[in-house]
Amino acid sequence: MNTQEMAAWRPQVVALDIDGTLVDHEGVLPHEVRRSVRRVVDAGVPVVLTTGRSWHATRPVFEQLGLPHGPAVASNGAVTVSFPPFQLEQVITFNPADVIDKVLREHPTAALAAEVIGQGYRVTRQFPDGDLSGDIEEVSVDDLAGSDVTRIVVRDPHSSDTEFIRLAERLGLHGVSYSVGWSAWLDIAPEGVNKASALADVVAGLGFRAGDVLAIGDGRNDIEMLAWAGRGVAVGDACAEVRQVADAVTGTFAERGTARELDRWFGVHRARGRVPQPATLAS
Repeated sequence: MNTQEMAAWRPQVVALDIDGTLVDHEGVLPHEVRRSVRRVVDAGVPVVLTTGRSWHATRPVFEQLGLPHGPAVASNGAVTVSFPPFQLEQVITFNPADVIDKVLREHPTAALAAEVIGQGYRVTRQFPDGDLSGDIEEVSVDDLAGSDVTRIVVRDPHSSDTEFIRLAERLGLHGVSYSVGWSAWLDIAPEGVNKASALADVVAGLGFRAGDVLAIGDGRNDIEMLAWAGRGVAVGDACAEVRQVADAVTGTFAERGTARELDRWFGVHRARGRVPQPATLAS
C-alpha cells in the first residue's frame, strides 16, 4: 500500500501468531500487548489467533486475552475451532506413514509426535520438557504411522534449525506442507495446509477478504499468512526470510512490537485523529 492507501485503510480483521508475537518463549503475555489486543476487541474488530500451537495450548492464551466468541486457527492451519463454547469447525488430516519412513531414514534419532486434538500428543520418544503440553502418550513408530493425523512434529534437541532446513530439503517432501521452527523442529501438515489457507476460510466466513486483514507474526510458519494478508507485519525478531515477505517490520518482542503495530490502528491516537509514523519497511 502507498501512503494515500495506508491513510484510508483500516484493518477489518486482525490475525495474530502467538509465540514470539503475543507471548515470550516462557509463555508470558506482556500487559502492553494484552491491552492493545483489548483495544482491537473494543473496536468491534475480530481477533483471530492463528498459531502452530495445538488447540489445547491455544485456549489459555485465548482466555488470557479475554477474546469474545469467535474462530481460532491452530496446528498451523490443520485445525479451526470456534470458542467459547468449544466447537470443532474443521480438521484436515493426512496419512503420515510415508513421511515417517522418510524422516527416520534420514534422521533416525528424531522424536516424532502427532496431535490428539484437545488433549495432547502421541509421541515415539519423549520431547524436551516444555516442548509439548497436555497428555503425552508414548507409542511405537508403527502405531503413530497407523492412523491419519493433522500433522507430524519432528524434533531433535541436539540439532539446529539450519540442520532441519537441510533435512527438509533432503526429504524432498511431496504431498504435504512443512515449516521449520526456531529450533530443530519440523511441522509436517497435509498438502496445501498452512495458516493462510485456514485463515482465508475464516475471513471469508466473517464476510471479509485478504485485503482487509492485518496479520502479525515472527516465524517461518507465518510466511504464507504475512504474504496473503492485506498488511503482513513481521515482529522485529523474525529471521530474514520472514521479514522479506512482510509489508513492514515492527519492533522486537522486547520493544513490544506487536502492541506498537496494533496501536497504530487502534490506539489512543486514532481517537484523537492522529496516525503514528509507519513501522520500518520490510527489506
